[in-house]
Amino acid sequence: MELTQRQREIITIVKAEQPISGDKIAQHLKLTRPTLRNDLSILTMTGILDAKPKVGYFYSGQHLNPLTFETIYEVPVETLMLTPILIKPTTTVQDAITSLFMNDVGSLYVADDDQHLVGVISRKDLLRASLIKQDLTTIVAAVIMTRMPNIVTITATTRLLDAGYLLLKHQVDTLPVLDKAGVVVGKVTKTKLLDYFINAGAKVDQEKYH
Repeated sequence: MELTQRQREIITIVKAEQPISGDKIAQHLKLTRPTLRNDLSILTMTGILDAKPKVGYFYSGQHLNPLTFETIYEVPVETLMLTPILIKPTTTVQDAITSLFMNDVGSLYVADDDQHLVGVISRKDLLRASLIKQDLTTIVAAVIMTRMPNIVTITATTRLLDAGYLLLKHQVDTLPVLDKAGVVVGKVTKTKLLDYFINAGAKVDQEKYH
């Protein structure tokens, strides 16, 4: 695993002042704590740093086995992607709301007859539409959806780590998975990815003590 310059600086700081809080690490680097969240998560999950509540971070002296990194982070999203719920641009908002809640999902993908992605509708989009004093059976999905190319998409071979970065960077809850022709083949959600990383991290954590 190749550490970034900032991650190496964090390790140096922790070695010198351990145990040290995340806030104090941020002060040393003249950054905010949220800015370091991803770096600290990676360093603790890989076993390079350890952390105790109300105590702080300390150097564990362990290094991540490259195979472990590949097993957790470099897995392609096709191994984790879910089946998306597709609707048509002409689907009414009323029917879209029904579809969203019947399938218990956070977003609907709008596709043409050939299943090419043309838009995405979120719960927030439907909520805003429902507040308009207009018959929801007369408003169609094409009116309220976020349109291509203003949608962040990935492919089935995208690494799970990269998918996670995109979800955080763009502050979205779902990423459509498209093939080379732009056909929707799946989706990755923030909840699914978080569940995967937590379970994988817990497994690594258990293996450290066995």
